[in-house]
Amino acid sequence: MEYRGYDSAGIAVVDRSAGEARLAGAKKAGKLANLEKELDARPLPASTTGLGHTRWATHGGPTDGNAHPHFSAPAEGVYTDTTGKVAVIHNGIIENFARLKAELAADGVEFLSETDTEVVAHLLARDFAAAGDGDLGAAMRRVVNRLQGAFTLVAVHAEAPDVVVGARRNSPLVIGVGEGEAFLASDVSAFIAHTREAIEMGQDQVAEVFRDGSVKLTTFDGVPVEGKRFHVSWDASAAEKGGYDWFMQKEIAEQPQAVADTLLGRVNGDGRLVLDEMRLSEEELRAITKIIVVACGTAYHAGLIAKYAIEHWTRIPVEVELASEFRYRDPILTRDTLVIAISQSGETMDTLMAIRHAREQHSRVLAICNTNGSTIPRESDAVVYTHGGPEIGVASTKAFLTQLTACYIVGLYLAQVRGVKFNDEVAEVLTQLSESPAAIAETLKRMDPVRKLARSMVGARTVLFLGRHVGYPMALEGALKLKELAYIHAEGFAAGELKHGPIALIEQDLPVVVVVPSPKRPLLHDKIVSNIQEIRARGAKTIVIAEDGDEAVAPYADFLFHVPELPILLQPLVATVPLQVFAAELADALGYDVDQPRNLAKSVTVE
Repeated sequence: MEYRGYDSAGIAVVDRSAGEARLAGAKKAGKLANLEKELDARPLPASTTGLGHTRWATHGGPTDGNAHPHFSAPAEGVYTDTTGKVAVIHNGIIENFARLKAELAADGVEFLSETDTEVVAHLLARDFAAAGDGDLGAAMRRVVNRLQGAFTLVAVHAEAPDVVVGARRNSPLVIGVGEGEAFLASDVSAFIAHTREAIEMGQDQVAEVFRDGSVKLTTFDGVPVEGKRFHVSWDASAAEKGGYDWFMQKEIAEQPQAVADTLLGRVNGDGRLVLDEMRLSEEELRAITKIIVVACGTAYHAGLIAKYAIEHWTRIPVEVELASEFRYRDPILTRDTLVIAISQSGETMDTLMAIRHAREQHSRVLAICNTNGSTIPRESDAVVYTHGGPEIGVASTKAFLTQLTACYIVGLYLAQVRGVKFNDEVAEVLTQLSESPAAIAETLKRMDPVRKLARSMVGARTVLFLGRHVGYPMALEGALKLKELAYIHAEGFAAGELKHGPIALIEQDLPVVVVVPSPKRPLLHDKIVSNIQEIRARGAKTIVIAEDGDEAVAPYADFLFHVPELPILLQPLVATVPLQVFAAELADALGYDVDQPRNLAKSVTVE
């Protein structure tokens, strides 16, 4: 799970070696290798009950003391086998921690960290001791009802050595069910090597998993519930590097198959498109008068491209919003508004809060997601799963292309339902989409010059990206990848905006990446060629991505890369690939960790 956070790591186990059960633990700041080194030097006792955590810092910096687990009693240093009776790990933020901490401090509790999590450890220990019934699940239910915020909590207690208890509110937690064993994790990849059978946890629920593999699931108020069971379609090998140097390299290479899998099984026996889960009637979809796409980061760029396609195919106006800003500007939402939420994990907190706001205003919500059983699909009226498999590299690659593919499917589905396109017209675009995996594979075969160029640019401090039409969101995505991975200042611009200010940035030898539309769209093509001439005249180095057969740009390109021809709306499926490879190779040439860029986490589960 290190890809979800890598500021620090720690574990705790229930130690029965001395007769009476107690806790043993270790935790270290930095990446997981630091904890592994600590455990090699001072191994923990064998155990059948334990928990572990990789952290992305929210409260308190990435130090040994702030690393999880947090214990209910002072510990000697970072490593000890007498750490108290409760150990807790936590994702999210406890918003009322300051008041609870003051209450505990008044009772004489000594705090060793700057985190909000430690408050929960002490509350749980105090409540468990006061009840005296040995029921850790009941103690957890009482504690979580005092907490405000978004959180996943997992805890063990030395006096309840055969159970691990978890709770979730607005943060992911899933149960793995194996043969005589059970697991709690924020992602199925944590236990996929042991079992592919899982149970979804709903909002405000507490899970107790026992040493014999049994599971008890209740609401925060103690009402028993039945979680929805599901089978994970991929196995542990999908979450391994498979001979590649980095996960991102592997995931870029997996894009042809990921897009093909996202397209698989979308047409029924009548030749009509179908979605994965549809709880909206065709009458409701025909009543839609406006679409709003909400997403963050790379998913937001997928939404920007989707706007071009969905408006073109359906003639419905589409707005694209950053999910983190959406509900704070008082958006106009009605029953005739369809909100499309794009999230790889299905747990992106900004996006989740956006769709909850939309539902409060009685708008319909359609989710595009890669994670079966996650919160955003469960709280939506319809779902298109991207079937991309696990993406471990923090910077999204195959998630982006599969999200694009899913957006195209949604646009065509709406066009079909609303009667804007005939079945044969939809089938024609689907045929073009079905040819895209081969085009992506061909693009990947041509990447050696891109890698060579990237490694020659280790001295660059700024790179600009330009595009028109769908090339503009691609420019934004290319700039984001470079910022994420190589820590280089990068900006993406609509090429037509260059003369309205950004051209002042152009200077001698400045690298400028330009995504060129097809010459079959001469108005767009000719205008961007003019843009290339403008920046070249001012000394910039032009790196041009153009489709096969486009030689008109060659005289104005210092570096020219051709990609296979696809219809202009589908061009991002191939033209984005060189941008991904360029950013990853430059980051590696600079000596940076491509899979785990600084300050980032794969899934942002806090607002």
